[in-house]
Amino acid sequence: MKFMQPASEPVTQMQHARAGTITPAMERVAEREHVPADTIRDEVAAGRLVIPANIHHLAGNLDPMAIGAVASVKINANIGNSPTTSSLDEEVDKLELAVRWGADTVMDLSTGRLIDETRAAILAASTVPIGTVPIYQAVADRDIEELEASDLLAMIEHQARQGVDYMTVHCGVLLEHLPLIRTRITGIVSRGGGLLARWMVHHRAQNPLYDAYDEVLDIAAAHDVTLSLGDGLRPGSIADASDAAQFAELETLGELTTRARERGVQVMIEGPGHIPLDQLEMNVRKQKEICHGAPFYTLGPLVTDIAPGYDHITSAIGAAVIGWHGADMLCYVTPKEHLSLPNAEDVKQGLIAYRIAAHAADLARGRPGARDRDDALSRARFAFDWEEQFDLSLDPETARAYHDETLPDDFFKEAEFCAMCGPKFCPMHNFRDVDWDEIQRIVEARREAAAV
Repeated sequence: MKFMQPASEPVTQMQHARAGTITPAMERVAEREHVPADTIRDEVAAGRLVIPANIHHLAGNLDPMAIGAVASVKINANIGNSPTTSSLDEEVDKLELAVRWGADTVMDLSTGRLIDETRAAILAASTVPIGTVPIYQAVADRDIEELEASDLLAMIEHQARQGVDYMTVHCGVLLEHLPLIRTRITGIVSRGGGLLARWMVHHRAQNPLYDAYDEVLDIAAAHDVTLSLGDGLRPGSIADASDAAQFAELETLGELTTRARERGVQVMIEGPGHIPLDQLEMNVRKQKEICHGAPFYTLGPLVTDIAPGYDHITSAIGAAVIGWHGADMLCYVTPKEHLSLPNAEDVKQGLIAYRIAAHAADLARGRPGARDRDDALSRARFAFDWEEQFDLSLDPETARAYHDETLPDDFFKEAEFCAMCGPKFCPMHNFRDVDWDEIQRIVEARREAAAV
């Protein structure tokens, strides 16, 4: 396949890859993913792998990572203030907590006060890629109907210069798609998609981000901003899953993916939020086909709608399965999804749930080395090496606290049982010192006796 190159010198990771260059960012990704550097370069060139690395953030403290088919399944955490809750310091604390508990990227979705200052602080503190949704800030101090295309482009440019590594832009929601949501139970649940739909209806005009997409690409190419093409018409309930509106937008995103690649702009595709288990594989296959193998970034998805307060669980179930079938990054959901702005503990709970989901997906996909930690923990469990079990767990503090809740004395760290079974009923304890040679002799003797 012949790739089109801009006239200027390469700026984006995709442009460098297509020129045959292995950049330092690609080398770092190869090291982290245990994949040859030339494989990383080729996958970036083809658009199946993205390295969200704004040139301004890359020149600072960013530790490059990748999202795509040859990489491990990644996790994004959303943070950000709201008009009613949170402060700059709290958001930086959430960033640090998110990274501590395993977030591979973090999106700043601030809609309240001091948005610029909050983002600057987050970027200065972050070694992981930072994403945004520029339209949120664009409407922070005005009504959506007052916005012009130039205002949106100016905000995208402003955030690109700040160092934002990837941006959700809802360029694929078209005026022609809006009648398709009429029979939905939950209508439009994407904030960005809803804002643009309202703008289109008010102005009786096409999506300004679709009409100005070439200008969006100009900005992204100049700063190496990865475009996360947003799913503004994603289903917000099981009843609305995999409907005509969702897939009409997806077809447009396929077109926009091709146009971005022609300019050397990195692209990933955002996916649905509420999908029943039996439709997950089909959704991945459809996205990969229509969007030419572009990395797939999904919110959850939630596989049932009946558990407010526990949607980190309903969505982690879907996340594990959709990751198994080929989704490349999973946007975490916290227990407060649909209910409130998450606090620090919610961030932790959401990330632990999603680290489990992402790891389960890597195991199911047979990723080399993915099972090593599982095997090591299982050996420690069979050896009753409690400290090693704690150290290998995703959350050592919680694992240790649960064990010590009923057996707190240090004596029990050497015990060959836990409080569930005790010494008499622990099957591993009872069978740990078995003489395997003697068992083999017994089995062979019985086989010989049966043959007589």
